Amino acid sequence: MMWIDTHAHLEDPKFAQDLDEVMKRAERTGVGAILTAGVDLETSRRAVELADRYRIVWAAVGVHPSEAGKATPEALTEVRELAGREKVVAIGEVGLDFYRDHTPRELQLKVFREQARMAEELDLPLVVHTRGAIRDALEVIREFRGVRGVLHCFPGGPEEAREAIELGWYIGVGGALTFPRSRLSDMVAVLPLSHFLLETDSPFLAPVPHRGQRNEPAYISLVGAEIAHIKGLPTQEVARCTTENARNLFESSPISP
Repeated sequence: MMWIDTHAHLEDPKFAQDLDEVMKRAERTGVGAILTAGVDLETSRRAVELADRYRIVWAAVGVHPSEAGKATPEALTEVRELAGREKVVAIGEVGLDFYRDHTPRELQLKVFREQARMAEELDLPLVVHTRGAIRDALEVIREFRGVRGVLHCFPGGPEEAREAIELGWYIGVGGALTFPRSRLSDMVAVLPLSHFLLETDSPFLAPVPHRGQRNEPAYISLVGAEIAHIKGLPTQEVARCTTENARNLFESSPISP
């Protein structure tokens, strides 16, 4: 049984002291691939370095909406160059965050569209962060109908998820699903497993029973087990299907062990 963690931040300082051990634990628990995502130019460079260093790590490069002020033409040119590296399989983490509003909304929208256009031109999927902005994010996604991707740490309900699925997109589900009274449970119960991707968002959002601690890719199986419980499926089937989903999305540069 193999798991794919489609969203982590291994370049985060919280992993600076023991990343080798983190990777060993991931492999021991059946993690066959990890996608680590940059949030600005510096972390995108680091994500590529880690993908080159570790056999099971792949990279996404991009500028997060909260860092949109750093998305200068020069920075985006380098992101585009990084996207050409062998183990870069997506543009991300990009998108919109109107909850924190760290940067002006119009700037976020501009930078999101610029990176969506980059993904379209390079034939790469998008890894999209959206918080307090799901309707706006879906509107941008509709503008780039040739681009597929995943709505990371999905913030909406079943209706928005169905809209994304109809557009050919995937729904990222992580540790928040395991939290008591999680509203994600209703969405997982009614939507097809064929459009879910598993993610940890390490080092953030650790699942129960590790909630409040540093998250890491080894915990991805806990998310898969919760989906299996909600949908009444064998855990092995969740692992098989979500692994297949990840490979389908990242087919331009196959993510594999």
